Amino acid sequence: MKHSNKYDVIVVGGGHAGCEAAYAAGKMGANTLLVTMNMQAIGQMSCNPAMGGVAKGQIVREIDALGGMSGIVTDETMIQFRMLNRSKGPAMWSPRAQSDRMLFAEKWRLVLESNPNVDFYQEMITSLIVEQGRVIGVNTALGIPFYAKAVVLTNGTFLNGLIHIGEQNYGGGRMGERGATGITEQLNALGFESGRMKTGTPPRVDGRSLDYSKFEEQFGDAQPSKFSYTPTRPLAKQRSCWITYTNPEVHDLLREGFDRSPMFNGAIQSTGPRYCPSIEDKINRFADKDRHQIFVEPEGWNTVEMYINGFSTSLPHDVQLKAIQSIPGFANAKIFRPGYAIEYDYFPPTQIKHTLETKLVTGLYFAGQINGTTGYEEAACQGLMAGINAALQVFERPAFILDRSEAYIGVLIDDLITKGTEEPYRMFTSRAEFRLLLRQDNADQRLTPKGVALGLADESRMLRLEEKLNKIAKLNSDLTQLSVEPSEVNDLLDRVSSSPIKQRSKAVALVSRPQLNLRQLNEVATIADVLQADDYSEEEIDQVEIAIKYAGYIEREQQNVDKMVRLQELAIPEQFDYQKVKGLSTESRQKFEKIRPTTLSQASRISGVSPADLNVLLIYLGR
Repeated sequence: MKHSNKYDVIVVGGGHAGCEAAYAAGKMGANTLLVTMNMQAIGQMSCNPAMGGVAKGQIVREIDALGGMSGIVTDETMIQFRMLNRSKGPAMWSPRAQSDRMLFAEKWRLVLESNPNVDFYQEMITSLIVEQGRVIGVNTALGIPFYAKAVVLTNGTFLNGLIHIGEQNYGGGRMGERGATGITEQLNALGFESGRMKTGTPPRVDGRSLDYSKFEEQFGDAQPSKFSYTPTRPLAKQRSCWITYTNPEVHDLLREGFDRSPMFNGAIQSTGPRYCPSIEDKINRFADKDRHQIFVEPEGWNTVEMYINGFSTSLPHDVQLKAIQSIPGFANAKIFRPGYAIEYDYFPPTQIKHTLETKLVTGLYFAGQINGTTGYEEAACQGLMAGINAALQVFERPAFILDRSEAYIGVLIDDLITKGTEEPYRMFTSRAEFRLLLRQDNADQRLTPKGVALGLADESRMLRLEEKLNKIAKLNSDLTQLSVEPSEVNDLLDRVSSSPIKQRSKAVALVSRPQLNLRQLNEVATIADVLQADDYSEEEIDQVEIAIKYAGYIEREQQNVDKMVRLQELAIPEQFDYQKVKGLSTESRQKFEKIRPTTLSQASRISGVSPADLNVLLIYLGR
């Protein structure tokens, strides 16, 4: 591709959000430029070397189902896989993988380089070029302008980033990398509201200096699964992680440094992630606990570097070292890199639309930590959606929005723009009211047709999905028609403490019992014949079992979705004048005017809006 300074889409930032945004826009045919301050840090895992987890794993599978690349990159670079919460209901099952940090970044770089519509440029972006309320490009620190029809900002922790280690602090967007300046100040001048947030990271240590006999070994799954619905290969071998615990001595040593901690001496004023607190915050908030869990996680296949998950800190280096060496197994630990906290600018997300386009500047999109979120997965899915919508706008195609009932991605974006956030937002399964429908196993059924229609997912994905759905339908039909004799199954029922059957019974009735699953029923000859009649995957078997066991719950949840859709269809005009609506409380009127909900359903989810105010609005809209 001939290099020029004119593009369809410019993506600023090469983290998880930027990578997905650039890939999506390029894949959909948009001439795309990815501008980053350091091309060697594209796809960098700034914090822990892992992808997925509770609710986050569902997001990665949704990204993959739409045609994004985070799932494939993770599958091809992971060193351990675990399906979390298998002892709970299927809505809670969440895939998680340990990744090889260096391979992960390398793979993302190669993925982007293989996209013919993506160009790269390494430099800091210091300002946007805005004319008549529309962004038309960006300026670099060297004064070089690049022009585009849409710009996606994915600045992560780099906007006026400030790193804290004890009483020392210095500008930076990540350890060893400078921060970015200029953009916040310009956006403030354009009328945007900004704020400050904080996140942190633990020390990295030399794995050769640890005593693993003092740790509990944490193995990966015996039969590891994967994230992508494409034919990536599951792991043939895995690396273990390890678990240890802090103790009162560790806590006392940490407390000795509190007077030098930026967390407690006033140096840090911003809000950190509630659900990923620093170790000093843990022992301060949970003073009754005499120990906290620490995970020792390898950074890759071959490196000796270890990530100390659960020990995020910004205490002085000497305090970090003394405290960490008092943890069992760490007596001779050598620190490669100390833990640190970082403060950075963000823009309250009530200033963006469901498309992630800003309300104030046309063609400008925000994705990732700039919107107040935390986590690779949350950033990646926003980048994907921003990249999709930037490309759609360029090609004058309708915007792409996911509903809360369609994806965790839809829940996340709706939460951000409807409720805003004053602390780093993290996704949980509890945030989704329809989580039984939004399982990790069925993301392809929910989203792959949409990805194909966008031109992001390849047709081959649709063929694989159709084949999978046909096999699920066949297995479900065969089990529905099959009956089992008491003599075939009662021994098994007795072993699992389930009531014996007294007469010939349908196989689906047995599958629906909470004590049984299809894998156990595989020892019943007639059921085994059905299961082995076709080459069913573990996922296909799981989906049939879930559909049988949870049929009533799924039907009820779908009815609730249908009710919400009816509310969703009641649109509120974009320029609706709330001042004309008599009877609205002052709080609701102010929040409606600030957030500008597009539907009554969105209006109902705004914090502080009462049912009475919704009824007033409903009547005024003619319903």
